Amino acid sequence: MKKAVVFLADGCEMVEALTPVDLLRRAGADVVTMSVGEKEYITSSHQVEIRADKKFDAAEARAADVVILPGGMPGTKHLRAHEGVCNVVKERFAEGKYIAAICAAPSVFGQLGLLKGKKAVCYPSFEEQLEGAQVLMDEVVTDKNVITSRGMGTAISFGLAVVEALFDKKKADEIAKSVIFSNQKIPE
Repeated sequence: MKKAVVFLADGCEMVEALTPVDLLRRAGADVVTMSVGEKEYITSSHQVEIRADKKFDAAEARAADVVILPGGMPGTKHLRAHEGVCNVVKERFAEGKYIAAICAAPSVFGQLGLLKGKKAVCYPSFEEQLEGAQVLMDEVVTDKNVITSRGMGTAISFGLAVVEALFDKKKADEIAKSVIFSNQKIPE
């Protein structure tokens, strides 16, 4: 079974955090949400309380097929400041495993030096922090083992890109159709 870990920090963007969780679970992945704070509950950037499945567990995160960083402020800053998250991201990247981030969170990858020579996207005001990347304007970019996306409005496209990376395009198309994703051509 494919496994995904989504890191949750106070101030994350709720839609960016939970959309990939939903789509990956629909695809059949084992998805674990991990709080990087002192408790399992975190408060999103728009004051919605979210209960993570568990607190940060580096060993479990290292065993995942993909680790996902949602954006939002100050959630992205909290992820960047968390030594364990940064270490897991760097290790997963070095091993060629998938790392994924949306909105402001791709800046964490840039600050860690993981985007050199890669194509990437992020929320427009964070583009300068994608150090070494070729910055594009697409909704989602997958460059080998790095998946990045622009913001809340691209959360479904982002989640489907992660599904496609872990499974295949057929599975991503199946999930898109099942949720009536409007960017997909759905046969009548």
